Order: sequence, then C-alpha cells, then structure tokens
Amino acid sequence: MNRRRFVFRSLAAAAASVPASAQVSPPKSVKAAIGGASIEMNYYAPSMRGRRIFGSLVPYGEIWCPGANWATSITSDAGLEIGTMKLAKGSYALWVLPEETEWQAIINSDAKAFHLDHRAASDIGRVKMNLKALDKAVEQLMFEIRSEGGKKGVIALLWEKTEASIPFTVVG
Repeated sequence: MNRRRFVFRSLAAAAASVPASAQVSPPKSVKAAIGGASIEMNYYAPSMRGRRIFGSLVPYGEIWCPGANWATSITSDAGLEIGTMKLAKGSYALWVLPEETEWQAIINSDAKAFHLDHRAASDIGRVKMNLKALDKAVEQLMFEIRSEGGKKGVIALLWEKTEASIPFTVVG
C-alpha cells in the first residue's frame, strides 16, 4: 500500500510540474465571499472528451473524488455548517457518492489526499446533494460557489448534464 501511494504521488507530482494549459485535467480554483467569509475550492478539472460520465466513467455506488490528481478541497476562513456538520475554519476534502437518483457529499478532514486514496476514517460526515438535470452538457468539470444572500451559499458541481449541489451557512 505504501509503495502504491508513493508511485501515485510521484506521478501526480510529475503531472503538477506540467503547465496547466498542457494538462489533461488542469488545475482550477473558484473563490467567493459569502457572509463576510472567504471560501475557495481547488480541484483538477477533467473533460468529457466524448465519454459518458455518470454511471460509466464515474460508476454509481462508488465513492468518487470529483476531479483528478488530488482531492478537491474546500477552504474557508470562517466556520461552515453543511447539513448537520459544523466545520471549523480550515481546509477539507470533498468526495461524492453518486447513485442513479441520489448523491451524497462526503466531507473529509484530509484536504491533501491523493484522488484515489479516500480514507473513510477521515470522514467528518455526509449530506444529501440536490440534483438537477441540465439542458446543455458541461464539457469540463466545474464548481461554483453561489451566494444565496446573507450568510447562506451553495456549492455546485457541474459536469455532463448534471448539477449536484449542497447548501451551506457561514457560522462564526
């Protein structure tokens, strides 16, 4: 297991040294100010490239890192409440468990995990995601952080013809 982790981390480090414009899954970042807090997400954005994504490349019933190379991270300079989870300011990883009709977001304390190394022991909790079918396909995976007014916001994952989102509230 340690050898596998070393090999994967070495390959990921090599990929990170390639200019973003030349990477198959380039690094992306999205940032927003919600309720006086700065919230940022960092991820690597794969593209569809003619492939069917959900239920195929991303199988239903398996925990998935939404992105590539390294776990998708959420960083906030204030506390967040997501579902029943109360998160202190800091960085967390976002994992997803997609099913055909219902998805769960998994918040994990290891924000620096390799994208194939989900460790359930580091999970803080899970929350049901809101699913919405999109009329037009989104070629490259993307995240949005949207303000819902005041201290409320939404994190949205968009890819293929699916939007999966979770509401949050800034606390503290």
